Amino acid sequence: MAAVQGGLADSEEEKDTKTDPSSDVCGNSNNANDAKPVSNSPGANAPSGATKTSVGTAEEQQTLLAVLQFLRKNNLSESVEILRREAGLPEGLLDVKGADGSGTGPGASAGGLEGGDASALLSRVTVSVSGVQAPTKACDQPDVSVVLSAYTQQGDPSLYAVYYSDLKKFIETVLDCHRAELSQVFYPLFVHMYLELVYNNHENEAKSFFQRFSGDQECYYENDLRVLSSLSKREHMRGNETLMDFRTSKFVLRISRDSYQLLKRHLQERQNNQIWNIIQEHLYIDIFDGMPRSKSQIDAMSGSLAGEAKRDANKSKVYYGLLKEPEIELPLDDEDEEAENEEGKPKKKKPKKDSLGSKSKKQDPNAPTQTRIPLPELKDSDKLDKIMYMKESTKRIRLGPEILPSICFYSFLNAYQGLTAVDFTDDSSLIAGGFADSTVRVWSVTPKKLRKVKSAADLNLIDKESDDVLERIMDEKTASESKILYGHSGPVYGISFSPDRNYLLSSSEDGTIRLWSLHTFTCLVGYKGHNYPVWDTQFSPHGYYFISGGHDRVARLWATDHYQPLRIFAGHLADVTCTRFHPNSNYVATGSSDRTIRLWDVVNGNCVRIFTGHKGPIHALAFSPNGKFLASGATDGRVLLWDIGHGIMVGELKGHSETIYSLRFSRDGELLASGSMDNTVRLWDSLKAFDDLETDDFTATTGHIHLQDNSQELLLGTYTSKSTPVIHLHFTRRNLLLAAGAYNP
Repeated sequence: MAAVQGGLADSEEEKDTKTDPSSDVCGNSNNANDAKPVSNSPGANAPSGATKTSVGTAEEQQTLLAVLQFLRKNNLSESVEILRREAGLPEGLLDVKGADGSGTGPGASAGGLEGGDASALLSRVTVSVSGVQAPTKACDQPDVSVVLSAYTQQGDPSLYAVYYSDLKKFIETVLDCHRAELSQVFYPLFVHMYLELVYNNHENEAKSFFQRFSGDQECYYENDLRVLSSLSKREHMRGNETLMDFRTSKFVLRISRDSYQLLKRHLQERQNNQIWNIIQEHLYIDIFDGMPRSKSQIDAMSGSLAGEAKRDANKSKVYYGLLKEPEIELPLDDEDEEAENEEGKPKKKKPKKDSLGSKSKKQDPNAPTQTRIPLPELKDSDKLDKIMYMKESTKRIRLGPEILPSICFYSFLNAYQGLTAVDFTDDSSLIAGGFADSTVRVWSVTPKKLRKVKSAADLNLIDKESDDVLERIMDEKTASESKILYGHSGPVYGISFSPDRNYLLSSSEDGTIRLWSLHTFTCLVGYKGHNYPVWDTQFSPHGYYFISGGHDRVARLWATDHYQPLRIFAGHLADVTCTRFHPNSNYVATGSSDRTIRLWDVVNGNCVRIFTGHKGPIHALAFSPNGKFLASGATDGRVLLWDIGHGIMVGELKGHSETIYSLRFSRDGELLASGSMDNTVRLWDSLKAFDDLETDDFTATTGHIHLQDNSQELLLGTYTSKSTPVIHLHFTRRNLLLAAGAYNP
């Protein structure tokens, strides 16, 4: 297996922060928006790129001292020394303050270090992870009194319903242009007012408040409200994940300045401090100048667990262009050589191939540099495969509204083992399935059977200089149409072939990712890093790197020759359900049960895009071949289209009635195929969807354009299976569409 020198792999070992494969990122905060980044000790986990602390104000210095005292109190002397050096604090400072954290030294009470309660100040310090608060899933849950400290300040419980009802009446009477925007505050206010009542042991008032106003909330919050209704006592709050989500992240609302001033003036006139305090403490209002947004514009972007994304979150530069293809000469086909010999001139096909080669040599202005991330060098076998790909590309069918692809459906019959994942190799020669009985099965789609490499004793007898040495090393006695791979101890939820077809990845409920050899059909490595089920994994288009995401709410970037992850991407507020590499391998997209999609930069670990708009957990992602666009599918049955460069939604495709489990663009990006649990495959005119976009439509003030309801115009065809949910789609190199699923009688 080829190792990559330098870059991500080597630089990871030089950093102060090291990742433990058995641990997860944790970061606790009372106020996620007021987080002060602190450099991690070597024992802590954080993605590279976490910012270092610079000691500025007196409060920041006292906070840092509290952290140092806490670490020393727990005998983490090495961590204390590293953090002290990075912060530029003088030696012996902690000795003056008191090594036991009592704070009896001079100035101990300054800056809020009263009584030396370092743990109290520690609760105000957070770890900044890609600008978003890290979840508390995989570490010890903090004390509920610390996490819910804001809920201790409350007024008369009987007036909560009066306050909420009064605000509701006000919003219902304002002008229509402001009503839609101001109505966004209903849901987060309802949640936090209810939690305040529960936390302060006002059970009857909380129950009455919930029954009276829960029906007014948007339908897409139904599942969240069901979970919320189960939190009827203060004891229920301890360790509850949903509660931590609400408390450790501010709900983001995007409101025009005029609408915001209207709301603020009303609350001040009514002296409604209760609601105003909740808005200040738990909501982040992203104010923009300009006309208020319409109800349809707001509905298109809302629905996630933490509201919309801040506009600043999608302003980073993204190098979405494709990398320059390696210069490989395309040899003539046998047919072409014969034609040249007979007629003295090549066939008409030859110029087409030349143009294809020259096109790949052009540098995309939006592409990252070739050396931005280290990629493995092309082996001779890779170059041969590239040549085969280029040859097949010349015979590719140009799809469009008038020319739709043929669809070949692979039905898994009698799949009582419970088919959970499917993948095809890029050349469509192999298909693999992951099953609930913890097995992985590989089939040959071509007449060529699967064979293992001969034993070591037999290999020594082979003439290594022979031309057909690769054929001789295979054992014909082991030839069969399929192979079963054993090793996982739980259902397999994600599988992915390597681009060179030598390896297969599988992720499982047992918390591991396994790398299998397709020459020996044995497990080479078990990657352990996730502490909970791993829902998805995928190889990079260039091989070597792969991404995984799971129930622990984080995604991890790996290299095949490193047993520890190179990056940990933390920020999602719920399970990471699907992962996908960008075609240039510099970015990864993750979809989550928190109903958001995030785009991560693999070089520095930063989150460079946050997309909101889905009303249910996301299960499918697909990048367009040119890298400019992203398609996503979820349990809400909708396909959303995103412009990566501008960072906004540009299309919505409606038609499916159930969860969308697979999305795939055709090889040239003309069509988008979607497969769903409603037993259908739908084809969409993606070229028309993107060509109709005008850059003038992108409004910087609201970060949104008016979406056209043109799903029926873009829908080119619907193909229904008898009774087989579609869980995977794949376009061959010649644009034949392959679909797969398990027959469900």
